[in-house]
Amino acid sequence: MDLTRYSTIIWDWNGTLLDDAWLCVEVMNGMLRKRNLPPITLELYRSIFDFPVKDYYGKLGFEFNREPFEVVGMEFMALYNERQKECSLHPEVKHLLPYCQLKGYKQCILSAREQNELLQETVDLEVRPFFDLVCGLDDHYAHGKTDVGFRLISELGIPRRELIFIGDTLHDAEVAKEIGIDCILIPNGHHSEERIRSAKVQVFSSLTEFVSSI
Repeated sequence: MDLTRYSTIIWDWNGTLLDDAWLCVEVMNGMLRKRNLPPITLELYRSIFDFPVKDYYGKLGFEFNREPFEVVGMEFMALYNERQKECSLHPEVKHLLPYCQLKGYKQCILSAREQNELLQETVDLEVRPFFDLVCGLDDHYAHGKTDVGFRLISELGIPRRELIFIGDTLHDAEVAKEIGIDCILIPNGHHSEERIRSAKVQVFSSLTEFVSSI
């Protein structure tokens, strides 16, 4: 894949740069135990997690006629946020971001994470200076990020043909298609490699393989 045609890399955050899938499983298993529902493994999580996350909760056995999705969704986010600082970037990231910057790429974040929390995480993990724009959602319910993607493109003011979105889920590929930009998927986060290889986009097996292509 010729990456020289792109001027700007738009990164997904959770899963792609931030290694947090394991935490999502641990938090969810606590919620499932509380409701006497069967726990999940990381492998199962990567095979069923999706957007909108309400559908994923339904697959796990949550009954929204008993508990509104907004209630369980906020419970998950509160528990996740209590432990979020346990998460670190994937090992390659602290070398990858300065390398991409050195190669002349602008870099941005497009995420389903709540905006203020997303900004704080990039500061805490000492990567905020690498990003021209950091765009997340206005709430915690993770309905999707297509609208945020359109806003990001508008703010960038760069032709779509120069933009490449890098993510870890089929949803990322769908978002890229909806907003009209190219996409690369890397199976290091919330979807299995088997799932993302079903998307009709370029797939790299790891961030290391991606770096070697630049």
